[in-house]
Amino acid sequence: MTEKNEIVTAAMLAIGDELLSGRTKDKNIGHLADILTAVGIDLEEVRIVPDEQDRIVEALNVLRQRYDYVFTSGGIGPTHDDITADAISKAFGVPCEHDAKAMQIMGDNYAARGLEFTESRQRMARMPKGATHIDNPVSTAPGFNIGNVYVMAGVPSIFQAMLDNVIPTLKVGTQLLSQSVNCPFGEGSIAVPLGNIQKEHPDTIIGSYPKYENGRFSTELVVRARDVTKLTSAVTAVQAMIANLEAMQLPS
Repeated sequence: MTEKNEIVTAAMLAIGDELLSGRTKDKNIGHLADILTAVGIDLEEVRIVPDEQDRIVEALNVLRQRYDYVFTSGGIGPTHDDITADAISKAFGVPCEHDAKAMQIMGDNYAARGLEFTESRQRMARMPKGATHIDNPVSTAPGFNIGNVYVMAGVPSIFQAMLDNVIPTLKVGTQLLSQSVNCPFGEGSIAVPLGNIQKEHPDTIIGSYPKYENGRFSTELVVRARDVTKLTSAVTAVQAMIANLEAMQLPS
């Protein structure tokens, strides 16, 4: 059950040198943001760190204390630079072990495909002692959950499939409602009155997103709130602001 106006927060830790070098273009951040927003969890911070254990541990320990949930992506594959399981174990102060259930599932999968369950492949069965599985319907090798941290693959199709299994288990908050208002004026023209509206409606979040089309500046204004009455009140104020600016431009 969700209490009225309860806020549930989350952060994401994306792991991988390839993300920072630009070799891989991240697709998981946007997907996670979309899903969490839809269910009523606020994604409030995203960090990207290299494949360095101390950097992963440092970031994770900050995020897991600050937010209700932390989701990680990347670094749980079979190669030497896949060190996420080791880093998570170190952050929680527990051993990183070959999980018996993961070894069985993966061993059976490779045997059925006529492939050897090599030592490098067995690395994907390692996780912190006491962690629970996040099922992987795409390629079998599981992610894992320990405390408020959910560790998933970096491959987008696998990340998304794992996330589908995680979401139903989470506590969610009151969903943010939103409404867009198209404004024919640039941000410079609306900054002061829009700032005043935000001050008068402190329980809303008003975002402005500038556009430049056909030689003219305009702005998309997005009002967000958890209460429909407060949302409507702020939207009405924004619409009145636009109407007032339009009236000021009419010839006398």
